[in-house]
Amino acid sequence: MADNAVGAADEISRLSLGGHGPEPPLPPPTLRSAGIIATDITDKFTAAVATLEPGELVKDGLFTLFDSVAALEIMDPKMDSGCVQPGEEFEVLYDVSRSLLPEEVLGIMDQLLCHEMAWHLGYPLSQTIFTSVYVEALLMPEPGSIRQAEFVRNRSQEVKQEPLLDILRAYCLGMLKACGHVNERIKSEHFYEEEDFVPNTYNRTLLTDFPTQDVKDALEAARGTVESLKGSIPDRIAEALISRLDLRDIFLDTAESPQHVRDLVKARLPWEAAIAILPRISSTHSLTKPVEDAFSTKLQRKLASTMPPRPIVQLKFDDAFNNLSRLCKDGLEVIGVLKYTDSQCLQTFVYTFQSKKPQPMVYVRTLLQTFLFNAMEILGSMSIRQLLDDDFSIITLPANPLLDRDNDEIEAVHDPRFVMSQQMELFRQRAAQPFLDILRTACQNRCRVRRTLCHLIRDWENLQADAEDIDQILQIKTKEQPLLQRSALGLNPIETYSLPLSSWTYLYKLQQMEAIVQLGFELEVYQTDELAGMYWYLNYLAKSRLQHTERIKTFVVRQTTTARFSPTIDPGQEAQLQRSLAFTRLSLLQAAVTWEFSDALSCIYTVLNRHAIIKPPPRPYSNDQLRYDLRMRPFASVSLPTPPSFGEFTLGTTQPDSSTEELLEYAERAATSAKRGFETLSRFSAEDSFSVGSHEAWTASAKGALKACIAAGVAISCLQKALQRTAGGRGTERGLRVAATVPTPDKAYHEWWIVPTVVPTVTVEMGN
Repeated sequence: MADNAVGAADEISRLSLGGHGPEPPLPPPTLRSAGIIATDITDKFTAAVATLEPGELVKDGLFTLFDSVAALEIMDPKMDSGCVQPGEEFEVLYDVSRSLLPEEVLGIMDQLLCHEMAWHLGYPLSQTIFTSVYVEALLMPEPGSIRQAEFVRNRSQEVKQEPLLDILRAYCLGMLKACGHVNERIKSEHFYEEEDFVPNTYNRTLLTDFPTQDVKDALEAARGTVESLKGSIPDRIAEALISRLDLRDIFLDTAESPQHVRDLVKARLPWEAAIAILPRISSTHSLTKPVEDAFSTKLQRKLASTMPPRPIVQLKFDDAFNNLSRLCKDGLEVIGVLKYTDSQCLQTFVYTFQSKKPQPMVYVRTLLQTFLFNAMEILGSMSIRQLLDDDFSIITLPANPLLDRDNDEIEAVHDPRFVMSQQMELFRQRAAQPFLDILRTACQNRCRVRRTLCHLIRDWENLQADAEDIDQILQIKTKEQPLLQRSALGLNPIETYSLPLSSWTYLYKLQQMEAIVQLGFELEVYQTDELAGMYWYLNYLAKSRLQHTERIKTFVVRQTTTARFSPTIDPGQEAQLQRSLAFTRLSLLQAAVTWEFSDALSCIYTVLNRHAIIKPPPRPYSNDQLRYDLRMRPFASVSLPTPPSFGEFTLGTTQPDSSTEELLEYAERAATSAKRGFETLSRFSAEDSFSVGSHEAWTASAKGALKACIAAGVAISCLQKALQRTAGGRGTERGLRVAATVPTPDKAYHEWWIVPTVVPTVTVEMGN
């Protein structure tokens, strides 16, 4: 430790001198201040350190950990933002009042646009917008009004600012105000700081206290200035300046779209205007002239930050413009959620919108959250009860007295309708948060969606236990007649009750469990040799969902049959029954194709693993049991469906009782059946698929899965031909002479269905 202490002393001495290697000792500094005597203590310090025993530490009580870290940071250019290299100026030597060419003003505007989009992508303001000397001049010192927000403060009234600088000032004000709106919107919703977005403003204000109208007035005045300059500047440059000022004005309008949550047309207008103006900006970018000196990392020294200096994020204009276009298109598309059809269409819209590739930016995702949950209202007009009751009526309770609002008016405690109302309200209170969490979770980035679903499963497991208790009470109060079903052994019929609330809960729990596994494929959580096992488990879950949906359908059909012979049924109830039947048909088909296709892929990957066509990576610290525990961990708290044991999982993954030929034949039948199912799904209308408002994206997903089915058929055919060429027709002597490539999700036809590409490795001669 003594040697280490000497080394630390040398390091501190070296850092204090700003050098990068051994330096000769310098003489004591010459201080001419009265009462100060400089003494060289290097020798004394070295001698004192030499007396320390190994492991012995000396620490002053007032020398904190922060002080020690700061001592190491001082004069290190990588850690100390105040470090000035020899010959370097501390301040940014840029005159914000200097004259600019029109092309330079355009260049600065487009550079600021690039930095703004980099901020939207998740980079901090300290590396993007706050590196602009013009932005720093506007924000510091903090202006008290829009008139004080000038590049040069306290400027004499007689000294007028150049017109082009007035135009640039208005653009900067519009940009900063828009960024302030974006920052406040994102912070008001659920997001993950540093992972999705960096809201830190480093003790700067993004003009949040300034009225938006004042900024819009400044933009309007700047447009008038451009008009007055026509004739002295080229017309094309004038149009380019106006288009950029218009973009800033329009973007301020888009920030107010949540205020028009009940007016779909007004909410769409600014986004449509933004999309319309983008071609004008793109076509005039060639007129710009960059001004590199107008941006500097030295400005980071003035920010309230503990972070070391970081380089400026240099986003190319083409990339920034593409992201801006995507932001505007996604912003326009997200307005479509305001057109409510039913709860299932709403969920389909959210799922398909959030699964877009690339995923919408965090600002658009938080806009979606605002539309969904702002002020405890769904889409600005619906209560949570309305949304839940609508979903109940689609899945398990179509035209059911349990959802009759008149039950709320009953005050007689012994009346069954009073108990029905009380118990249904109790279940709504318990189900509201888990149900809304599904929608809120879908608004996060894809990694967080899977991670959060793993936690939500526990809430739905607890909700199912509550639902079963409430179902028992309702079953007695409504005097429900059981349905007699034949037992599996063909003995006496079994009495079966509908249990609508627990059936509703169980269906959602199964869907989320499937989503966790499917997102694992999309996010490349599993290694290639694990795909056989995970597709087998997906098949296991889909089979449970199919059986449960068939049970729900049985009771919906019984209720529909009974209602048709009722003289009191009205058109609204009949529509609910038909809608519920349509949902059960869709749910049955979706569960069936998931079952069939996952079964086919599991067989394919089992064959590839069996013949070592896919080789597992080296795992010196892992085994099959540990990997099984890891993959099943999200489902450990689930009691139903019962998680498979390690033995069952291994047996289902390897299928030792089936030959390779039998596996391929079974995979071929399953893939063909899945293909027919996806063909049927791809022809569903928006109403039949419950995708009103997002039918195009929903159909594209179904067609992608259909293409994956076709690709699976090709892979199976190639494996079967290779098997026929092997000795004995079973491939046990020489193995299958094929090579397999497992594509990444972004290269696959569908990110949930990873189909391997199988090609023969030898050329077979004619006649063999």
